Amino acid sequence: MEVIIKSRGVEFGDGLRDYVERKVNKLDRFLPDIREAEVDLIAQKTRSAEESQVAQITLRGNRGLIVRAEERSGDMRSSVDVALDKVERQIKRYKGKHWASQQQQQRQAESEMETAIEEFEPEDEVSEQVVRVKEFYTRPMDVEEAIEQMELLGHDFFIFYNVNTNNYSVVYRRSGEGYGLLLPELV
Repeated sequence: MEVIIKSRGVEFGDGLRDYVERKVNKLDRFLPDIREAEVDLIAQKTRSAEESQVAQITLRGNRGLIVRAEERSGDMRSSVDVALDKVERQIKRYKGKHWASQQQQQRQAESEMETAIEEFEPEDEVSEQVVRVKEFYTRPMDVEEAIEQMELLGHDFFIFYNVNTNNYSVVYRRSGEGYGLLLPELV
């Protein structure tokens, strides 16, 4: 697993870097499919000194899994520790629900998706109005797993390849309560 440590507004020595790397590398025992761990250490000026040290941890797995946690406290090491605890709980919850039960269904959908990806060629020129282009890896999943992935990321929406429709879909959090599902159809 590759560990990337970034900092904003905080200077840290080798001691903190070693501490973070040692702690993050222990996550391999929970989920060996993690290929990259990005740790952002941020010092912010806030009203409360108890929330000035922020640790954001984002894990990216081989099959499109993304796990993210953020924690604020007055001490950077404690922010890292609590964020890692959150990540561990998310990984354990994810493994308990999805580890073995969907592998057969995913293999079939992955082969179909590989064929679709081979046919897709991105545009060479992007409009000047587009200020950011973000590529991401995904794997086939059902609606329940997409909702869980959205919750793990802490986002309000999530784009995924729906194994039930063999097409891309969007799941989103509704302003009242519950979730919505967008099923695109070409006209």
